[in-house]
Amino acid sequence: MILSIKNLHANIGEKEILKGVSLDIREGEIHAIMGPNGAGKSTLSAVLTGNPAYTVTQGEVLFNGKDLLKMSPEDRAREGLFLCFQYPVEIPGVSMVNFMRTAVNEKRKYQGQKELTASEFLKLMREKKELVEIDDRLTKRAVNEGFSGGEKKRNEIFQMAMLEPSLSILDEADSGLDIDALRIVAEGVNKLHNDKNASIVITHYQRLLDYIVPDFVHILYEGKIVKTGDKKLALTLEQKGYDWIKDELV
Repeated sequence: MILSIKNLHANIGEKEILKGVSLDIREGEIHAIMGPNGAGKSTLSAVLTGNPAYTVTQGEVLFNGKDLLKMSPEDRAREGLFLCFQYPVEIPGVSMVNFMRTAVNEKRKYQGQKELTASEFLKLMREKKELVEIDDRLTKRAVNEGFSGGEKKRNEIFQMAMLEPSLSILDEADSGLDIDALRIVAEGVNKLHNDKNASIVITHYQRLLDYIVPDFVHILYEGKIVKTGDKKLALTLEQKGYDWIKDELV
């Protein structure tokens, strides 16, 4: 089991957002989480990655058998948790090469592995660039500086390839992407998926799931997972919207 969430409650300020989320994710699985605005989708990703703006008030989360909620955000990343941001930030003055080499070696040190030499790192970087088909000119610049929305998302997938996380969370990775950019990002995610890792895909729309096919689709509504199914559930949401969920819960 990669991730086990049991009865997770979380607040921002005095407002409760998550109201008892439970979810198990195993190796090799892709889980899609869908729901209307304000349902708690991005809050869930923020809580899992350790955003200090949110307070967990109840529940437990085990990540590869360890208590995730007791870890710092940095240690969660070193343990193998990766967040693909909805709006990746620019980091002027920090080159992609230095940024990624530091991140990769910090994870390796934490896990008791030898740091990569400069030549070893550049070899790894070349391999991953080819895998996710990222342009050389993007990796030679400062992190996300001057990148288009699609370039930023592709850069996130490249970082995922470099860090080889056991669990990747894609928080509305389709936000602001045209069809071509969406396809490229999805192809990168699919290439990186294997039977030893897992992914959570958070999205409003079914269209992303045409490219990244989930094993499970969960509907998060008013802070709880209220329905789980396969990809057909996403198609139903596309056709009916979210009002029918409210009607079913009454």
